[in-house]
Amino acid sequence: MKKACLYFLYVFLLLSCKERYISPYQSPESGYLVVEGIVNSGQGSTTIKLSRTKKLENQQEQVIYERRASIKVEGENNFSRDLVEGANGQYSTTSLNLNPAVRYRLRIRTANGKEYLSAFSAVQYTPQIDSVTWTLGSEGVQINLTTSNPLNNTRYYQWEYNETWEITSQNVSMLKIQVYKDRNNRDSLSVAYRDPITFGIDSSIYKCWQFNASNQLLISSSAKLEKDFVSAPVTFIPNGSEKLRHLYSINVRQYGLSKEAYEFLEKIKKNTEQLGSLFDAQPGELKGNIVCVSNPSEPVVGFVTIGNVTEKRIFISSTQLGGWNFFPVPCDVVTLPNNSDSIIKRMSDLIPTLPSTYVTPPTTPPIIASFEAVRNVCVDCTIRGTNVKPNYWP
Repeated sequence: MKKACLYFLYVFLLLSCKERYISPYQSPESGYLVVEGIVNSGQGSTTIKLSRTKKLENQQEQVIYERRASIKVEGENNFSRDLVEGANGQYSTTSLNLNPAVRYRLRIRTANGKEYLSAFSAVQYTPQIDSVTWTLGSEGVQINLTTSNPLNNTRYYQWEYNETWEITSQNVSMLKIQVYKDRNNRDSLSVAYRDPITFGIDSSIYKCWQFNASNQLLISSSAKLEKDFVSAPVTFIPNGSEKLRHLYSINVRQYGLSKEAYEFLEKIKKNTEQLGSLFDAQPGELKGNIVCVSNPSEPVVGFVTIGNVTEKRIFISSTQLGGWNFFPVPCDVVTLPNNSDSIIKRMSDLIPTLPSTYVTPPTTPPIIASFEAVRNVCVDCTIRGTNVKPNYWP
């Protein structure tokens, strides 16, 4: 009994030794430059994102994007291409089609006049993705991939993905609010059919699409294996997710990395995903391949990789799953008379859906005496997504 008490006391004291990590770096108020992205050496666009680090105590603040900077891709063969600034610190260009025998780098000049250079890097070869597959389990759908390189010279990999899924409004709307002149020539409101010819639903607010991008570091290596082969998890969709209510698609992008780039990302992954326990690895110094020209001692977070990108897209239909148990939250239906005062009073957050009663039998068009209405989010899918069908959607 005495030994057991001493054991539990030891564990308690050990766990009590956990201390708050205090970074040895004193970040300036503007933060340090963060460079994200991979230079696509082949077909397809290249996007580099610039932002600033935040102090540990300010992690709840919004991302600080680096704006009005200039970025160039430069080659040792005097090649040069500017990237164009877009939204949220993103700088992009179209297909570069770089020479695989030439080394390239990034040159960045920020709005405050500081210049940053990445090291010249060889073009990394990225093989095609062998397969992207999914498995239905008791808790949801697991998506995995396999990739290989018969030449055995890639070894280090990174993946990103974009998800797209179809959504539909919980309630359908056959009605709309229209403005008309009353007997006194004043503007009044009334509910009428969206399509007075077919009395059909408005597909522009019934069917939409939502999107999501990966937000975790997905990396793996075959360096310790005889063959350059990797099988890795990509993402998991839990039971009841709306993603698989109708049709879902995922597009996985694959990047081949150098050993140095992989080790840099591995350190970021450990620092951001595994901290918080006494037994976790402690934060490590994130030294990439980018330096500030005027102040080489200034920390810069990022590792620029040059290489081609390969990708593979798959679709998953709810019919392939034998049905999908998605249960939307019920929408309360309100019945209102079809008059201007009622509409003005109640329609600020409601949308008319179906006729409730008619003054006359339904001819062309029927006269609507009262109607049903629900909250706009229940009937207008554009509040949650876009009604522009993606060009890759079947």
